[in-house]
This record gives sequence, C-alpha cells and structure tokens, in this order.
Amino acid sequence: MSKTEVQQELRRQLSNDSEIYFPFNSEFANYTERWSEAVAPDIAVVVVPATAQDVATTVKFANAVGIPFYVVNRGHGTTISQLNLKHGIEISMRSLANIKIAKDGNSALLGGGVFGDEVIKTLDAKGKVTVTGTCTCVGVLGPALGGGFGRYMGFYGLATDQIISLDVVLADGSLAKVSATSNPDLYWGMRGAGHNFGVVTQVHYKIHDRPTADWYYTIMFFTADKLEEFFDLLNALGNNGKQPKEVVVYALFTMNPQISTAEPVILFSAQYAGTAAAAQPYFAPFMKLGPVLAINDTVPYPDLAEANGNGVNSPVCQPGGSGSLNPVGLKEYNVTTSRAVYNLFKEMVTRHPGLNGSIVQLENYPVQKMKTIDAASTAYPHRSDNVLVFVSLHSYTSVLTEFPYSSLTPIYAPSDILDLIAAKYADQARALFDAGEPHRPLTAYVNYANGKETVEQVYGYEAWRQQKLRALKKKYDPENRFRFYNPIVR
Repeated sequence: MSKTEVQQELRRQLSNDSEIYFPFNSEFANYTERWSEAVAPDIAVVVVPATAQDVATTVKFANAVGIPFYVVNRGHGTTISQLNLKHGIEISMRSLANIKIAKDGNSALLGGGVFGDEVIKTLDAKGKVTVTGTCTCVGVLGPALGGGFGRYMGFYGLATDQIISLDVVLADGSLAKVSATSNPDLYWGMRGAGHNFGVVTQVHYKIHDRPTADWYYTIMFFTADKLEEFFDLLNALGNNGKQPKEVVVYALFTMNPQISTAEPVILFSAQYAGTAAAAQPYFAPFMKLGPVLAINDTVPYPDLAEANGNGVNSPVCQPGGSGSLNPVGLKEYNVTTSRAVYNLFKEMVTRHPGLNGSIVQLENYPVQKMKTIDAASTAYPHRSDNVLVFVSLHSYTSVLTEFPYSSLTPIYAPSDILDLIAAKYADQARALFDAGEPHRPLTAYVNYANGKETVEQVYGYEAWRQQKLRALKKKYDPENRFRFYNPIVR
C-alpha cells in the first residue's frame, strides 16, 4: 500500500481523536525520538491511538496488510532487537495517560502511556505512593512488564508485583482482561515477560499510603584510592540481601573534571525514606571513609529524582545521543573484580574521550520484600539477585554546568566506530563482573538487556520456566508479532 492509502484506510478505521504521522509531518520526529538513537527502529508511520479500541484496530490493520508494529511510550529501550523492525508502524501510547485513584485509596487505574513523574506527583497529592522506575522520565508499564526496580520496592516489592489486572490487546487485535482469575496463565507471563505478549492499554495497580513525606539524600565523591574500602562498605550495607527497606543506593564510576581530569571518580548516591538522623547509621561509614566532596539535603519525594540527577529535566533523561546498557545481576560485589572494571573504564575514557559521558552504575535496592514473593508466581526470573549492575556507554561529552553535577550533551549522531568500541568495552566489563561470581550463571535484567544475551540469561534458566513462556507465546502470539523487544522466540 502507498502512504496515502495507508493513511486513508487507517483514518477511516480509527477514532477521530487518534493521530497519524508520516516522516514528512513535522510531529513525526517528536514521536520517534529515542533516548539512544543507535538502536532506533525503522518507523514508516506513527499511530497515536486515543482509545484501547484504536490500539486493537491498528494491530488488526498491521496484520492484515503485513506491516510489523512496535509499541512505544517514552522511547528509552536500548536493546538491539529493536533494529529488526523494518518499515513498521509505531503505536505511540502517549495519549493513553489516564490516572484514576480508586475510592478505597488502595489502587489506581493507569493508562498504558503514563510515566513515572506524573504518577508520583498525582499520587503524592493524595498522600499515596507506588513503585515506579527510578528515572522518572520513563514509562510505568515498560519497566513493570519486565520487573520494575524503584525506590519504594523495599516496602512493596517490584513494580510488577503491584499489578492487579491488565487490559491487553493481543497479537490478533482482540482485547482481553488479564488477572489472577481471567486468563491467569497470561497474568503470570505479563509480570516479567509482558513485552512478548500484548499491548497494555490500562493497568489496575496497587497504591499505598505514603510512609513518609520527605526523603533524605547524600551524594559523595571518592577518589580511586578508596575503591576497595568503598566496596567493602557497599557489601556490608547490602548485607546479603538484607539492606533496610528505607535505604536505596546508587554508585557510579564516572568522570567529573572538577575533581579530576585524569581519573574517573566514584559517585555514591544514597537515599533514605525518612529523616537525616535516622539515615546516619547507614551512611556515616561512607562519610568516615573521606569523600572529596559531600552534599546532602531532605526533600519531598516528588523532588527526589530531580535532586539526584534522574528526573524528567535531568541530563541523563534527555534523548538524542547514542547509548547502550549492559546488565549483570549479582549476589554481592567482588572487590577484586570491581577494581578491574574500574581500571578498564579508566582505560576506555582515556583512550576514547568521545565516550567520557559513560558510566558504570551499581544499584543496591532493598530486595527483602521482593524475595518474600514466590519466584514461581511470576515470569520475573531473578528474585535471587541482590545487586543490579549495568555498564552504560554513551557517545557524549561531559559539559560541567553546576558543580557537583555535569550534564551529558550529545555531540554528534550515533557513530558506528564509537558504538563498536563501546560495545567491546561493555562486553569486557560484563565478563569481568560475571567472572567475579563464577558459581553463578550470568543474569541480565530484561529492561536493561542489550539484545545479545541468551533467552535463558534474560528470562531464567529453569527448564519449566522456559517451557511455560514458550507455551504462552504459542498460545497468545503464534506468529511472533511481539518480537522486537528482547523476544522469547527469536
């Protein structure tokens, strides 16, 4: 079909409030812009559905004319499997952004296009919270369908554990209600591998009374000579999966030219759901270690992400560069391995300054609540992991704007040469982390996976789990329409 015929037929079938854009439309670039342009799928037309029925109509149309389709919310996916989409239809979820709190205050209906910042602020105004991704610029459903780590998971579990029911458009364009009592087999699969089975137009989601209005945070910078002692402290705080539910910690290897232009520094970002006084026993050992810089403050929860550099307006959330993520799940940090990764990272940014906006990020979430949930009860496979690590490589340059933060500004369109160099270093770093726990097979969090992992590394090694996922795929998506985001069937 020609573009004109596609537009005419879609326009005839869709509701009047839906939107359709082609590359010659000025709005097309806005809807297809991605956090990492290096893995941008090939989009021929964008459909912005106004209703769940519009989503179903678009899926049926795509199937009828033989055009692949791909569902997008905020465009943060970094997996190379997206590159398999050729001349496809993007189904943008942005208009499905309703938030409706139930009368009993224990749940909310969230549209498939909502993102973290708007959910956090809407709930906070009613004294409520829930589990969303840590970066508040990302969607809620994307992370939740793959597990979903966030600041409140110590209290309530993963984002996927908040799902009560889902309204789903299946691969054939039919609409289904999915819950513990309606399509329960699919309910299992959607919570951990949901990207493989359908389009979520609305989710019924648990919300909770806000346990504290304010969060304390501290940001410290350490030089490399403190590395071994620093990782010993991280392991002690993590306490083999018994980190207190109020404590969330991120650490990074990163460049900060106002501290050093020659060596990466260690950034320690720690947050506590409560007062500064209550937080001190957990963070005082790090202060005693002797950071070269430390700042701290107490802010309302809706302001926490922005204060810590991962809010909607933060540099890390801005689109248009070239980036990849390379995850590893760990029990704890191997200190020797961590030094080797640091040395490798230093070599990379020294030899290739175009990659000096890259980071190695170490995420210590409180995982005790997550582990109380039966690992077999959802498709999410990695509940035994205590630590989530990823190597994030960017073709960015560091431009210092306000100390102690530096913004990351893209300096060119994705570079094939730098992308190959970055991939080489990322593979080496991940191999080092994996070698630090030789008794465990490599696990890769699906929302950070880069697409080169095996299905077992992403979705679990148990034979029964793989069989169950493949049976669900055969039942609900036998033609493998949903195959562009870390697919089960390749």
